[in-house]
Amino acid sequence: MDIRTPGDLGAVARGRRRALRLSQTKVAEAAGVSRVWLAEFENGKPTVELGRVLSVLLTLDLIVDVSAPGEPVAGAATELDLDSLMEEYNRGAE
Repeated sequence: MDIRTPGDLGAVARGRRRALRLSQTKVAEAAGVSRVWLAEFENGKPTVELGRVLSVLLTLDLIVDVSAPGEPVAGAATELDLDSLMEEYNRGAE
């Protein structure tokens, strides 16, 4: 799923929470955030703290997978050669 805005990520988290039939209060308590903070995140507040976002996603059993457009998705049919990727990355940094 492409996530391009804070609203996109908040909507995914809200949808997952609802699919799991969890209240904002329960998720907030488990993630160590306030219910108000969780509501703001779910509504797309652009200035939420990344650490808290990751805690909420972990609580909802969601992961973040970062890729560039056109790159194969991790876990797809083809496997990635991490050594080759690191060499390519290091060459680009020179």
